[in-house]
Amino acid sequence: MKKIFAVGTGPGSPEYLTLQAVKTLESADLIFAPNNNGKNIALDTVKDFIKSKEILFLDFPMGFVSEKDYKTQAAKILSNTKENSNTVILTIGDPMIYSTFIYMMPYFKIPEINLQIISGIPSAVAAAGKAQVPLAKKDEVLTITDHLTEEILNSSSSIALLKTSKQKNIILKNFEQKYFDYVYVKRATMNNEVILSINEKEKILEDEDYISLIIARKQKGR
Repeated sequence: MKKIFAVGTGPGSPEYLTLQAVKTLESADLIFAPNNNGKNIALDTVKDFIKSKEILFLDFPMGFVSEKDYKTQAAKILSNTKENSNTVILTIGDPMIYSTFIYMMPYFKIPEINLQIISGIPSAVAAAGKAQVPLAKKDEVLTITDHLTEEILNSSSSIALLKTSKQKNIILKNFEQKYFDYVYVKRATMNNEVILSINEKEKILEDEDYISLIIARKQKGR
């Protein structure tokens, strides 16, 4: 039987890889990683554990990705996975949170494939720990999202907002109008990590790093 493992590589630091992820990488026969024009955080995170293993890249178009694109890349993985071998698909963070793997997963749920998910530490969890800001206390509502809406702002006690590089001025304005305190975390756990508080708003607005997120918490009594 062919084995396919979706391995979450965590927020970026090799030290945040789980023991299960490391063991899976070390036993892999083939590794797939997203092709990001030469920049690949997932691959950089695991490089010390894969050494000379064969690596193939998954090519997705910039912007809109169609169902056909996911099907094509899934077919590429299936055709290159040999019988009685272990194939690893790398994902940043966790495979079940905002990953391209989610959209390929249905194609691997077939009798001839043993599919396993190797969970990784989500970036929001790692960022909260580094910033020392709780994601959720008892009876609070936590929302992890890649966009903001009025409903999310009104119904959430705590928000982890991913992909913050665009329209950041509107994002911060919305948080302030709804009485949220916030902290901005760029490249959590990596060597060039930056943590900025609500009092450093101008620096937050100036930064355009894609690998960033905002953790916002509703002010007490609001």
